Amino acid sequence: MSNQSYISTIIQSYHESLNDYDDTFIIGEDIQHALMGTTRDLVDEFGEERVWDAPISEQGFHGLAIGAAMDGKRPIIEYQINTMAYMAMDQLVNNAQKLRHMTYGQVSIPLTITVPQAGTPGGSAAQHSDNPYPSLLNLGIKTVVPSTPYDQLGLFRSAVAEDDPVMVFWPAPVIGNRAEVPDEHYTIPLGEADIKREGEDVTVVAIGETVPDVLSVAETLAPEVSIEVVDPRTLLPLDEETILESVEKTGRAVVVDATNRTCGTAGEIASRISDKAFWYLDAPVKRVTRADVPVSYSPPEEQFVIPDEETITEAIRDVAP
Repeated sequence: MSNQSYISTIIQSYHESLNDYDDTFIIGEDIQHALMGTTRDLVDEFGEERVWDAPISEQGFHGLAIGAAMDGKRPIIEYQINTMAYMAMDQLVNNAQKLRHMTYGQVSIPLTITVPQAGTPGGSAAQHSDNPYPSLLNLGIKTVVPSTPYDQLGLFRSAVAEDDPVMVFWPAPVIGNRAEVPDEHYTIPLGEADIKREGEDVTVVAIGETVPDVLSVAETLAPEVSIEVVDPRTLLPLDEETILESVEKTGRAVVVDATNRTCGTAGEIASRISDKAFWYLDAPVKRVTRADVPVSYSPPEEQFVIPDEETITEAIRDVAP
């Protein structure tokens, strides 16, 4: 085991991918200069022919990567900004996600798209503070949101090996965190949740950057409420079984996510719990989400609209026995 930062596992993931797959290349804006800190030393080791700086044309370089994937390559796109998915939505949805189906399986699209600084980095304002995965889930794109260095490394290995497009969101608030990571090779299958803390009274499903906050709240409330913390890790495919088994045990559920409340991921998970575990529930399912407004540049206003330990604690107390 070695103690690694989250971002060091990203750097390791990129190096491994280029080593393991001869047809893999990475494309994005300013990645040769490692602007996001994640593509460090890649040009020196693999050369400019496999580490491509793209122009500011999201539709263009997404189309290039999709075409390369159809031709048997295994490209990786790195975003500078978490909202770049909005500018590339036509390519992502009408081409990357659909072409395998439209060709009746004659082509695969083994494309991995990474989103450094996903979520709310802090003081970055509205156009740099989104988690756009709810819309991508609605459109059928496989989506991964690792909350720890261990999860990131294991899930990324699985994502790159997929023959479908996979979006990997790296939450900005946890990207500097450190944890123990095995030295031996391992993978985490897509669609496998993780119980980050076992408990008996309340199940809290926490996504991405909210996981550390929920774990902190669980520790604080431990003398009075036993909280089980479930991290889905992959949002599509979603590990319903682990979530429902936890709710059946505790009888109470809170879902925490840093995306908008309306049509958000928390609402979908809460709906599935209500639909499939209704007779086990002893209290209504609660959601803790971001407000349905753009994130302000002002730090006090920013803190007012995103989930925090206070709002998480309030929701847990609302349903606790």
